[in-house]
Amino acid sequence: MEVKYLLPIGTVILLKKVEKKLMIIGIKQWSEEKKTTHDYIGVAYPEGYINRDIFFTFNHDDIAEVVYEGYASSEQQEFLGKVAEVLGKKR
Repeated sequence: MEVKYLLPIGTVILLKKVEKKLMIIGIKQWSEEKKTTHDYIGVAYPEGYINRDIFFTFNHDDIAEVVYEGYASSEQQEFLGKVAEVLGKKR
């Protein structure tokens, strides 16, 4: 699935079939173990970062609900444009 819009850092979401909220802390994460890229990496909300082993990677189409959308700025849009260029995708 091509994602035309990536949610900002700080966005709180619910995944499909999961009751625990997650907060997005990064985008376009490479999983060395699975040899694949995920749209997002997140941590449990409201707990946040607990240790380096507790992160969740997921894709945009795994999201059931956006509970709160994080801060978006022109700086963020510029960054997403560079990410899209690197990945060879249109935003």
